[in-house]
Amino acid sequence: MLNVEHISKSYGKHLAVDDLSFTVENGEIFGLLGENGAGKTTTFRIIMGLLAANSGKVTLNGKPIDYSVTNEIGFVTEERSLLSKLTVKEQLLFYGILKGLEEEEILKRMDIWLEKFQISEYKNRKIKELSKGNQQKIQFISAVLHEPKLLILDEPFTGLDPINVKMMKDAIYELKEKGCSIIFSSHQMEHIEQFCEKLVILVKGKSILSGYVTEVKKAYQKMNIRLRGDIDIEKVKKVSGVLSVSHLVDGYLIQIENESVADLVFRTVKNSKVLTFDLQEPTLNEIFIEKVGGLHVS
Repeated sequence: MLNVEHISKSYGKHLAVDDLSFTVENGEIFGLLGENGAGKTTTFRIIMGLLAANSGKVTLNGKPIDYSVTNEIGFVTEERSLLSKLTVKEQLLFYGILKGLEEEEILKRMDIWLEKFQISEYKNRKIKELSKGNQQKIQFISAVLHEPKLLILDEPFTGLDPINVKMMKDAIYELKEKGCSIIFSSHQMEHIEQFCEKLVILVKGKSILSGYVTEVKKAYQKMNIRLRGDIDIEKVKKVSGVLSVSHLVDGYLIQIENESVADLVFRTVKNSKVLTFDLQEPTLNEIFIEKVGGLHVS
C-alpha cells in the first residue's frame, strides 16, 4: 500500500504541493488529476524519492521511500525517456540491470512482454527505428519488467491506436490482479472512468475533490438525459430543474439538477414520438470542468 501523508513542497515562494494526503491499496488503480501545473509531476517525484517534501511523508508498504524501496516502483513518463540509439533488447537489459535483475531473467521476461504486445520481431531493432506507438510499448515494458509493487502511469496511452490501447489496458489490469498499486494520470477522462476506483483532483497543488469515483459522481447529483425523437424541445427547456439542453447529431443532451427531474422531463415528452430516453450519470469530464474551471489562475 502507498500512503501519502500531508506532503507539501515549495519552490521558493511557489507552493507546488499543499498538504496532500491519499492512499493507494494493493491491487487498486488510483487517479491523480489536475490541469498542467497543478502539482502532479512534483507529487510523482516525491513519491519516487527524486524530490524531498518540505513536510509530510510517503511510505510504501510501511517503509519510507528511499533507495531501499525505489526498485519496487515503476514509472511511465509522459515524455519519452528511451535511449534511441540502443536496440530494444539493449534498452530492456539496461533498465533491467538497473533494477537489480539478472540478465537471464531479464531476457525471459522481455520475451514474454514483447510477445504480449506483439512486437517480438523488433527485439533487435533500434528504438529510433520504431513507431511512436511501439516506442511507448517499450517504455511501458521498461517500467514493469522488474514487477514493481507500485506503478505510476503518466499519460500511458500517448501515441497508441485503439487496438494497442486495449492491449495496454489488458496489461494494466493484469498487473492490478497481481496486487500492484497503480497511480494513473491522464487528460482523457474516459480512461480515468474506466480504470480508477478512487481519485484526487488537484488545483494549485491542493486537493479540491477526492474519494471513490462512484461516490464523487453521486455527490455531484447532476445527471444527463440523452433524448432522441420528434419532441418540442422548448417545452423541455422550461421544465424546473433542467439546467441546459445541447443539440447532438441525432437528438439532445439534457443536463438536470438531480435524478428526480428525469420524471418531470419524461412526463413532458411522453406523448411525443420518443425513440430514446436514456438517463446517464455525469461524466468525470463534466465534474472536472465544473470543479476546476473557475479556480485556475487568470
